[in-house]
Amino acid sequence: MSKADRGCRYRLYPEPGTAARLESWGHTARALWSMALYQRIYVYEQRGRTLNLAGQGRFLTEARREMDWVADLPAQCAQQVLRHLDAAYANFWNPDHPAGFPAWKKRGHRLAVSFPGQAVEVRKLNRHWAEVRLPKLGWVEFRLSRVLGGTIRNAGVSRDGSGWHISFGVYTGRKPDAPNGGPTCGVDFGVASSAFVSTETEPRKMPPTLKPMERKRLRALEQRKARQVTYAKKHQGGKYSRRLRRTIAQIARLRTRQVNRRQDFTHKLTTDLAQNHGMIGIEDLRVKNMTRAAKGTVEYPGSRVRQKTGLNCGILDNAPGERRWQLEYKCRMYGSQLIAVPPFHTSQTCANCGKVDPSSREGCGRLFSCVHCGHEDDADHNASVEIEARARRTGGSVINRTRSAALARVPAPRRRRTREALQAAHG
Repeated sequence: MSKADRGCRYRLYPEPGTAARLESWGHTARALWSMALYQRIYVYEQRGRTLNLAGQGRFLTEARREMDWVADLPAQCAQQVLRHLDAAYANFWNPDHPAGFPAWKKRGHRLAVSFPGQAVEVRKLNRHWAEVRLPKLGWVEFRLSRVLGGTIRNAGVSRDGSGWHISFGVYTGRKPDAPNGGPTCGVDFGVASSAFVSTETEPRKMPPTLKPMERKRLRALEQRKARQVTYAKKHQGGKYSRRLRRTIAQIARLRTRQVNRRQDFTHKLTTDLAQNHGMIGIEDLRVKNMTRAAKGTVEYPGSRVRQKTGLNCGILDNAPGERRWQLEYKCRMYGSQLIAVPPFHTSQTCANCGKVDPSSREGCGRLFSCVHCGHEDDADHNASVEIEARARRTGGSVINRTRSAALARVPAPRRRRTREALQAAHG
């Protein structure tokens, strides 16, 4: 059976009783994950044996026979938990995969229930609505915002701050498009300029993910939550009150709105780049190293900790890892090619003469002025031109290693920008 090659996510509208049962199933699936993980660790440490889905299947059958709350969860969903745990272990042991050891799932973890494809059925009601049949629940309506366009291989029900959603893994059988023959470009992802394309003269800036009043309200809710958690630990033995849970739900609603706006900009950006360019060069960034905390230790405290914290928030808000992941599959889909190049000195290298000099960009400002040839340009645009030149130099091979040697550069045709024009554009 062919695997899913496309994902579709829709807004689900369950009845109150159905929503309560889905929430209970989500906690059951989370508890089963932790129990299965603990069992695997215990058996390996005590007996040197490795358990998998086949080995834990009989224990799952016994648990469903003895515990009603486990039996209430559909058997297919419980087996999906063990399959996901198998996949997590496989990713951990794969040296080419970045995943770490499978993590425990706490109570505050995102609620999600997975179903195999043969356990669900979808039927269309009208142009905008459809319903899905879930085991033990029956038919549940969801908003049909786009067509499925294939055969369902798996499904998952989850809840975030905005409500319930259902996701389908669909097999469409679509083959990668032929090379589109579009122009090449380099893209510099940053904080002040979300993305600067080498073939453009102006940066693409992501709109604020939270409005000023929303940011102010989020800060007030975070402060209220801190006070309520302190009170609960001091007077209620750590038990959360209804007011505290209501505050947490309000925070989650704002955070979900922020994530949706960020995802909307990211999808529009990556789709436009993949559709209109034949080759895209980006930096092979190590986001985890870039956002490492600077607080240090008690003996060796860090410096400029608050400034580094703000920079880390700006980097993560622009989601460079998510952009690269989306470009990887969209380039295959639209006949483009993605090349990751070493990021060293792209912001200090002159795209005109190829000389590397930190003094060409004093104070890490928006202006790049080469001290050797006198070339002036926006710093991010200069970096994007350098990224494109390095991508051309690789000859179409993706770079996953670091390299400090200078590469041959082919400056892209562009409009020269003077120092006065840059200062006027950026105030």
